[in-house]
Amino acid sequence: MDSDLGAKVKKLRIAHGLTQEDVAKALDVTPGYISNVENGRNLMTLRMLSYYAELTGVSLDYLAGSVDKNYQNTALDNEIMQLVQKMDADSKEKLIATLRIWNTNEK
Repeated sequence: MDSDLGAKVKKLRIAHGLTQEDVAKALDVTPGYISNVENGRNLMTLRMLSYYAELTGVSLDYLAGSVDKNYQNTALDNEIMQLVQKMDADSKEKLIATLRIWNTNEK
């Protein structure tokens, strides 16, 4: 099945014989919202994904797909950047010196 969420939502809806109105009523949203999801203009919240998975009898991970393998590295990079931004100049210089030592030891 297509890895695009909107396409998955639409294919599952059609496979279950549901209209956008049926899905909207079941999820307590508007048919326009479902249309926007199916056409890639909106993303479903985790709660909506969970309800939709239950409605269509699929797992949440099937709908959401797998996590990008680089995501964890990106999250770690973001956390480092947030911590560094809070440091004063002296602390940043100490951190750079420490990183240079670690980097030299790993070669």
